[in-house]
Amino acid sequence: MKPKCPFSANKRPFPKTDYFFHSGTGEWRGDSSPYDDESEFRKFRNLGREFFIESARERAKEMAVFALIVIASAWPVIYMVVTVVKLLLKGRPLDR
Repeated sequence: MKPKCPFSANKRPFPKTDYFFHSGTGEWRGDSSPYDDESEFRKFRNLGREFFIESARERAKEMAVFALIVIASAWPVIYMVVTVVKLLLKGRPLDR
Protein backbone atom coordinates (compact mmCIF):
# COMPACT_ATOMS: atom_id res chain seq x y z
CA MET A 1 0.00 0.00 0.00
CA LYS A 2 1.32 3.43 -0.97
CA PRO A 3 1.64 5.99 1.78
CA LYS A 4 -0.57 9.08 1.47
CA CYS A 5 0.77 12.59 1.42
CA PRO A 6 0.35 14.21 4.85
CA PHE A 7 -0.85 17.48 3.33
CA SER A 8 -3.89 15.99 1.60
CA ALA A 9 -5.12 13.56 4.23
CA ASN A 10 -8.83 14.41 4.03
CA LYS A 11 -8.87 16.94 1.19
CA ARG A 12 -10.17 16.52 -2.34
CA PRO A 13 -7.89 17.48 -5.23
CA PHE A 14 -8.59 20.90 -6.73
CA PRO A 15 -10.33 21.27 -9.19
CA LYS A 16 -12.74 18.40 -9.23
CA THR A 17 -12.97 17.25 -12.85
CA ASP A 18 -15.50 15.09 -14.62
CA TYR A 19 -13.48 13.25 -17.28
CA PHE A 20 -16.55 11.70 -18.93
CA PHE A 21 -18.29 14.97 -19.81
CA HIS A 22 -19.36 15.44 -23.44
CA SER A 23 -20.53 18.85 -24.54
CA GLY A 24 -23.00 17.61 -27.13
CA THR A 25 -22.16 20.14 -29.85
CA GLY A 26 -23.43 17.91 -32.62
CA GLU A 27 -26.54 19.98 -33.24
CA TRP A 28 -25.01 23.39 -32.56
CA ARG A 29 -25.08 25.64 -35.62
CA GLY A 30 -23.22 28.66 -34.28
CA ASP A 31 -24.21 32.28 -33.96
CA SER A 32 -25.31 33.62 -37.33
CA SER A 33 -27.49 36.47 -38.38
CA PRO A 34 -30.83 35.64 -40.04
CA TYR A 35 -30.03 38.37 -42.59
CA ASP A 36 -26.79 36.71 -43.62
CA ASP A 37 -27.37 34.77 -46.84
CA GLU A 38 -23.76 33.71 -47.47
CA SER A 39 -22.54 30.35 -46.27
CA GLU A 40 -19.51 30.02 -44.01
CA PHE A 41 -17.53 28.38 -46.81
CA ARG A 42 -18.23 31.28 -49.17
CA LYS A 43 -17.17 33.79 -46.51
CA PHE A 44 -13.95 31.88 -45.93
CA ARG A 45 -13.25 31.64 -49.65
CA ASN A 46 -13.84 35.39 -50.10
CA LEU A 47 -11.52 36.12 -47.20
CA GLY A 48 -8.84 33.92 -48.76
CA ARG A 49 -9.30 35.60 -52.15
CA GLU A 50 -8.98 39.06 -50.59
CA PHE A 51 -5.85 37.98 -48.73
CA PHE A 52 -4.20 36.64 -51.89
CA ILE A 53 -5.08 39.78 -53.87
CA GLU A 54 -3.59 41.99 -51.16
CA SER A 55 -0.46 39.85 -50.88
CA ALA A 56 -0.03 39.98 -54.68
CA ARG A 57 -0.20 43.79 -54.55
CA GLU A 58 2.39 43.90 -51.79
CA ARG A 59 4.63 41.47 -53.68
CA ALA A 60 4.41 43.65 -56.82
CA LYS A 61 5.40 46.74 -54.81
CA GLU A 62 8.32 44.91 -53.23
CA MET A 63 9.52 43.60 -56.60
CA ALA A 64 9.42 47.13 -58.08
CA VAL A 65 11.53 48.49 -55.21
CA PHE A 66 13.91 45.53 -55.49
CA ALA A 67 14.30 46.16 -59.24
CA LEU A 68 15.17 49.81 -58.56
CA ILE A 69 17.78 48.78 -56.00
CA VAL A 70 19.31 46.23 -58.41
CA ILE A 71 19.44 48.78 -61.25
CA ALA A 72 20.98 51.42 -58.98
CA SER A 73 23.64 49.02 -57.74
CA ALA A 74 24.41 47.57 -61.21
CA TRP A 75 24.76 50.97 -62.90
CA PRO A 76 28.37 51.66 -61.73
CA VAL A 77 29.49 48.19 -62.83
CA ILE A 78 27.93 48.61 -66.28
CA TYR A 79 29.45 52.08 -66.65
CA MET A 80 32.90 50.72 -65.69
CA VAL A 81 32.66 47.90 -68.27
CA VAL A 82 31.64 50.37 -70.99
CA THR A 83 34.54 52.68 -70.09
CA VAL A 84 37.08 49.84 -70.14
CA VAL A 85 35.80 48.60 -73.52
CA LYS A 86 36.06 52.13 -74.98
CA LEU A 87 39.59 52.47 -73.63
CA LEU A 88 40.67 49.16 -75.13
CA LEU A 89 39.05 49.93 -78.48
CA LYS A 90 41.03 53.17 -78.83
CA GLY A 91 44.19 51.10 -78.82
CA ARG A 92 46.21 53.43 -76.64
CA PRO A 93 48.84 51.82 -74.50
CA LEU A 94 48.22 51.84 -70.78
CA ASP A 95 51.86 52.81 -70.03
CA ARG A 96 53.28 56.12 -71.27
